[in-house]
Amino acid sequence: MSDLRKTQMCARGSRAFFSAQGWDWQEFLKNGIDIEIVESANDAMAQQVVEYVKNGREQ
Repeated sequence: MSDLRKTQMCARGSRAFFSAQGWDWQEFLKNGIDIEIVESANDAMAQQVVEYVKNGREQ
């Protein structure tokens, strides 16, 4: 969730996105999600989070 917040994604919109993908929001909140799964969504906003996780955390 912290990565979503750092990329300025809102929880409500993220929850709707997860639902549309068939992903379990509660499971994500408890255990996170593999970056490869998010990457496979081919969604522009999801890719922003992927790029942050892969490149931006160090900055």
